[in-house]
Amino acid sequence: QVQLVESGGGLVQAGGSLRLSCAASGRTFSSYGMGWFRQAPGKQREFVSAITWSAGSTYYADSVKGRFTISRDNAKNTVYLQMNILKPEDTAVYYCAAGSKETYYRGTYASPGSYDSWGQGTQVTVSS
Repeated sequence: QVQLVESGGGLVQAGGSLRLSCAASGRTFSSYGMGWFRQAPGKQREFVSAITWSAGSTYYADSVKGRFTISRDNAKNTVYLQMNILKPEDTAVYYCAAGSKETYYRGTYASPGSYDSWGQGTQVTVSS
């Protein structure tokens, strides 16, 4: 497994931007697909975005498409989520997760249960 630590969350006004980072430990980071999920109070954890191990493919939830951008730097063992034009409904705890290649081959990258390792989460609050 890989250890994950998120950072970059905070309070921002609607229309603003934040950049989340997820730093991974271990030398096998480049073999994992990485996902971002979020969970608002009283709601289930939901898929936000994912990226394959070589960054050849990226995926987004419809609710964030065109506003969020996922990227990764395998040399730095880090995955990023650039969030623009933030809305109050984006308020949640954001988690990054590491998933095996099989998760992506099977097309189950949007399912939280497909991921083996999770970070502790970082709070994002968007005020109206």
